Amino acid sequence: MENTSKIGNEMYNLIENLYPICRSITGNGTRETLQIISKIIPIQIHEVSSGTSVFDWTIPNEWNIKDAYIKSPTGEKIIDFKKSNLHILYYSLPINKKITLNELKEHIFTQPDRPKDIPYRTSYYSEKWGFCMSHEQFLKLEDGDYEVVIDSELKSGSLSYGEYYFKGNSDEEILLSCYICHPSLCNDSLSGVVTAVELAKFIEELKQKTNYSYRILFIPETIGSITWLSRNQEKIKNIKHGLVITCTGDKGKINYKKTRNGNSEIDKIVIDVLENSNEDFSVLDYFPFGSDERQYCYPGINLNMGCLTRTVFGDFPEYHTSADNLTYVSPLPLANTLKIYIRIIEKLEENYAKFQLNGSTTKKIKKSLSVDPVFVNLVKCEPQLGKRNLYHDLGGPKLKPFHGRGSKDTTKIKEKAMMWILAYSDGTNSLKDIEVKSNIDFETLIQISNLLCDHKLIKELK
Repeated sequence: MENTSKIGNEMYNLIENLYPICRSITGNGTRETLQIISKIIPIQIHEVSSGTSVFDWTIPNEWNIKDAYIKSPTGEKIIDFKKSNLHILYYSLPINKKITLNELKEHIFTQPDRPKDIPYRTSYYSEKWGFCMSHEQFLKLEDGDYEVVIDSELKSGSLSYGEYYFKGNSDEEILLSCYICHPSLCNDSLSGVVTAVELAKFIEELKQKTNYSYRILFIPETIGSITWLSRNQEKIKNIKHGLVITCTGDKGKINYKKTRNGNSEIDKIVIDVLENSNEDFSVLDYFPFGSDERQYCYPGINLNMGCLTRTVFGDFPEYHTSADNLTYVSPLPLANTLKIYIRIIEKLEENYAKFQLNGSTTKKIKKSLSVDPVFVNLVKCEPQLGKRNLYHDLGGPKLKPFHGRGSKDTTKIKEKAMMWILAYSDGTNSLKDIEVKSNIDFETLIQISNLLCDHKLIKELK
């Protein structure tokens, strides 16, 4: 890749351009973002109507917002959405009234461990309203009546996503996926978007030299990947390798999260490229939390999708706060991460002929011979646990990869147990296998597997 400095600056400039836009899983901000991308690379923009069933989920109503603010008892505007779009609980219902401080506090979200920052919080599938502010500001709120206004609209519309496709010499595909649903957050979301745009430009310049075909998705996280997979089931069989692109612009070391398979060609190639780079890096085993690799690797879909980041989502203190801003990302890390992605693509292309000659190396997975319970999923992609009251209804902080024995937070450990069981209930892993992978005690796994069976999400193989 020539002129690293120039490309890094171009990537950073695009982040600057996209940064002010209020994006969510649906709405005009997402469309505006896709329109900007479409002027740089050829993408097809899709609209999927609200109410459409996509596996176990339903496309939600479309949400748009014009303004939101809080006025103090003295009439001062102390929260202003137009100054920071993180001040709103995303998907907030409209409201316009005066309320007491005690009532207001029930609708305020802060992050005490980052007292100067505004947190990013969502409520996509539970009808609520709320504001986000720094904890320092929250502690200074005085008694009295506050005017709260949220000028938003939640009604039938559609979910938007973008799709880039480049036809190579074969129908076998490499899938690259990034998410476009976050508002003014630079590393988490926008860095992945601009990296994906540059990869599309790189692929376009290759023209007819590619053995693989390439597909790049610009989607809202979780519901977007589930939507694409549900609408394109006939295309899944062509996807041989893939990567989820996110958190590519900070100064931390490279982290590669392996596929659920853990020993696929993409895993080997990424590790080989990293070992031969000048980058400090770590390799992580698959865990069922994070981004859209969860859906792509899910039993019943079973794609070999890894996730290549710099600092892992949730592991940098600025994550999901106003501190993930234009000062947190920089051109050089963006360009250097792009180099790694390009080298991975080049390596996949180099290996293509060899694999064609040698034939498939895929082995049939044998059913576990363990006497422990073995379960199999009954739905494709993650089920919507929230509508069954099995999962928290506010989005924001992410579950961290490992949260095993000794935890005192029983709600979080049970939610984690659900995710581990669902991710590995493919008919080959026993509950003891899952215990080893997750470090969650066997009794909890038994309890949660019985609960999932009761909800007809998994069943035990006899």
